[in-house]
Amino acid sequence: MRDISMERVNATREQILEIIKSPTLTHEQKLTNLANQADSLMEVLDLPEGLDELLNTDIETKCICDLSEGHAPVRPRYIVPDYAKFMKEGCSFLQLPPPTDLLEALNDLLIFYKHVPSVTNYPVYVGQLDELLEPFMDGVDDEQAKKLLKMFMTHVDRTVLDSFSHADIGPKATRAGRLLLEVEAELENAVPNLTLKYEEGVTDDDFALAAVNCALHSAKPSFANHAMFKKELTENYVIASCYNGLPLGGGSYTLCRLILGNIAKRAKNIQDFKENQLPYVLDIMARYMDARIKFEVEESGFFENNFLAKEGFIHRDRFTAMFGMVGMAECVNILLEKEGKEGRFGHDKAADDLGVEIMEIIKDFNDHHVNPYCEVTGGHFLLHAQVGLADDVNVTPGTRIPIGEEPEELVDQLLVLSRFHKYFPSGTGDIFPIDITVHKNPEFVLDIVKGAFRKDLRYLSFYSSDSDVIRVTGYLVKRSEMEKLDQGKAVLQNTTGLGLGASKNGHILERKVR
Repeated sequence: MRDISMERVNATREQILEIIKSPTLTHEQKLTNLANQADSLMEVLDLPEGLDELLNTDIETKCICDLSEGHAPVRPRYIVPDYAKFMKEGCSFLQLPPPTDLLEALNDLLIFYKHVPSVTNYPVYVGQLDELLEPFMDGVDDEQAKKLLKMFMTHVDRTVLDSFSHADIGPKATRAGRLLLEVEAELENAVPNLTLKYEEGVTDDDFALAAVNCALHSAKPSFANHAMFKKELTENYVIASCYNGLPLGGGSYTLCRLILGNIAKRAKNIQDFKENQLPYVLDIMARYMDARIKFEVEESGFFENNFLAKEGFIHRDRFTAMFGMVGMAECVNILLEKEGKEGRFGHDKAADDLGVEIMEIIKDFNDHHVNPYCEVTGGHFLLHAQVGLADDVNVTPGTRIPIGEEPEELVDQLLVLSRFHKYFPSGTGDIFPIDITVHKNPEFVLDIVKGAFRKDLRYLSFYSSDSDVIRVTGYLVKRSEMEKLDQGKAVLQNTTGLGLGASKNGHILERKVR
């Protein structure tokens, strides 16, 4: 273990005191933040030389970000239990037999969620809810079922206190799925996040239109290209956290991200970026992730001791890791400026071509880097277009076009995005506020989804321009809750603070309305 400087210890003490005294943090939020501070003092990993200058610096020069995972990971970042196994077999540790009716099923799931950890301390995946609940729908009429589902979803919203928690439905229509969409449209809650796995010819139009209607009221569900995901990750995949494609019964050990714009700042020109700066940072981040994974598997004891692994709800060999990136737009624009060339990402073919070349370099590196504990994905990490942080300034999520620079025509924006979504099996996505008049014509949104997925876009999100619930980057918040927090009032969910930061730094309320 490394020695910790007194300067760092004193800085942590000051931050701890700020947390304790904070008037806007709830008790639960204070406990979470205090735990993160304790974790930040631990340095047990064998870190690669050169990491410090890339990781522990200000946002203007930081090239690698560990997304607040801490230096002594006590569990994988994202955990994806097999809830279907729980429904069939119950759980010995939780002393729960298999449920026999809808009420027991909902109650048992709520108990189980309390014991599923993640980087947020809340479950980032709460199940394929329609398939989990459909076997228990017999004997319950729609009115009673909706009442129970409303109570269940409200309980999740009030106790799972961030919207990185995610549920899935689809691709086939079910009675449970239809009722869940009706309930979510009426509740307009931010938690949990929700995705419809959509496949043209498999997902009924009526079911998809019900999803569109729900999205225009509550900013969910988003639409995942089911054919694309299952081709890469098999049928046994889930969408968890923001929009992360991950193996069922496993998850992701870790997620780190490259800040491409800052890597571009280090380069003399495009050639130097491609041949020297980018490969250098790629190698250090990959070895940093290897160190984290090695500790989790070989030293943390999580997989030996946690009931989720001991009872087979998760399996160590179904975990992978997510090799993330942000700031493609800034990276391309900076490199073109260094070369004295005109053009901006999302508006010029040469700029977009450069973005594709950069993605090919990243993909090639990842294809050749092997981690022995990522068996489920062939020994490789999964590329991920990360959604951004609240304190990001001039850092565009993933490969998106910056807010305020969107092409005038939606089809032009979609065609640019279609060149990049294929690189990210563990998630990428784009967000479109929709004019309120679309409530009268939801087929418009469904046509966008169909056309976009035919062009290999991976994941699309929509919300009404007048909705209280909005999608920030990959998670949801309420405008009304952000306003309360901005006035110095405490709010229930952790992600409200992230949304407020993104509204000020990332201008997420200024997206072009379609």
